[in-house]
Amino acid sequence: MSLNKPILWNFYRGASWRVRIALAFKKIDYEYKSVNIDKGEQFTKEYENINPNNEIPTLQIDGFNLTQTMPIIEYLDETRPSEPKLIPVDSYLRCKARSIAEIVNSGMQPYQKVIKRLGKELGEEEKNARLELSTKKAFKAIESILAETSGKYCIGDSITIADIFLVPAVHAARLQKINLNHYPTISRITDRLDQLPEVIQTHPKKQVDFQQS
Repeated sequence: MSLNKPILWNFYRGASWRVRIALAFKKIDYEYKSVNIDKGEQFTKEYENINPNNEIPTLQIDGFNLTQTMPIIEYLDETRPSEPKLIPVDSYLRCKARSIAEIVNSGMQPYQKVIKRLGKELGEEEKNARLELSTKKAFKAIESILAETSGKYCIGDSITIADIFLVPAVHAARLQKINLNHYPTISRITDRLDQLPEVIQTHPKKQVDFQQS
């Protein structure tokens, strides 16, 4: 393990994008290590020694193996306190930022992973209908929070963990061709975020292991 340059074990799509965005905003250079989950590379002995839970991403930094996107990003924010502060200082706004992130992280994503695994049993039409329903439910909840907290971004005019979790979620919804017209604040914010260099350079299509679906 390199103590000088962090190593990010990740895949071009999915939750890994969150950590890439955070690293970009914190201006942390790192080595990109691809773990192709479509080929089951997360189950290799090499990777299991790094992450016994066989999940991505894993960030090797400061001599530690860090797992799970939420604590990874919180660690980066606490140990690299330069702007932007990804976790708001204000207690209430911090709660709201984490709420938005968790709606995606522990609400929408786990359910959708199960639905995708059951794709063959459900059939394509039923699978897509369930994915759309869960996305719309999550976005409705996020939209209601943003009515109170948003400025340029999810929490006022500063980039936070809420924006980092929202970007990949909206990207996935667009790939699924889900109509986002009922979520104007989400659309406005993500359109702005999509123009930022930190989001552009970390986009799945910009990664060395990108595969056209």
